[in-house]
Amino acid sequence: MDRRELADFLRGRRERIAPADIGLPAGPRRRTPGLRREEVAQLAFISTEYYTRLEQARGPRPSREVLANLARALRLTGAERDHLHHLAGAPPGPPAGPSREVRPSILELLRRLPNAAAIVLSASYEVIAWNDLAAALLEDFSALSRRDRNLVRRVFLGPHPAGRPLYCLTDADAFARTTTRQLRATAARYPDDRELAALVDELLSDSPEFARLWAAHEVHPETVLRKTFDHPLIGPITVNCDVLDVADRDQRVVIYTADPGSPSEEALRLLSVIGTQRMDVPG
Repeated sequence: MDRRELADFLRGRRERIAPADIGLPAGPRRRTPGLRREEVAQLAFISTEYYTRLEQARGPRPSREVLANLARALRLTGAERDHLHHLAGAPPGPPAGPSREVRPSILELLRRLPNAAAIVLSASYEVIAWNDLAAALLEDFSALSRRDRNLVRRVFLGPHPAGRPLYCLTDADAFARTTTRQLRATAARYPDDRELAALVDELLSDSPEFARLWAAHEVHPETVLRKTFDHPLIGPITVNCDVLDVADRDQRVVIYTADPGSPSEEALRLLSVIGTQRMDVPG
């Protein structure tokens, strides 16, 4: 543990956070930049005395839980969190669970794809970002709870319209196999993630089909280059399916595009106009 470097690092990170960043008034009596020590301590769920001793290079080695709380309170980046752990003599281990934080550059990429439907999936198959055309092609994810944006849960447990597959996919069985295989691999990478374990337990309990696929212990996903969605308003739309891996976040960007000049390209253009205003069909 490098107490002096740790103290300097904590002080520097504390002073760069403006009170307004965490919803506090600046106030006329603030004599130092950034947050006060007691404010950081409160955010990190530790005593002010303990935090003060850390900044004075005379505190004991923080536990991993304290380090995680300090990283959150000080709004550290991934690299800064790792540096904090190394200074404290507790090298960082693997993340507890799949990351749900999408890089700004990836969000900008989605925005710059007006003729393609694109979503970002976490390692547990939660839709964590999407563009407007994806919402029109698949569904309005902004109207769903976080729980309902998990595609593994949706494909096996529904709800599905009139008993049809999720998003009326023509390759629904292959999608179910792929999600099961990738979820098994994800569970092995994050054995301490309680939320992920609860998802697997729920699926095993409530879906005999998932239980059957899970029991096969297969982890190699099938490669699907084209998909057809039977859209409730537009009808069948066949798209190319390309997946970009975001390795440092263990995420995937899924991009759906139609062949130039095809009826499906025209269908996507129509969807971009219709949007999510009316996604049901009368009668």
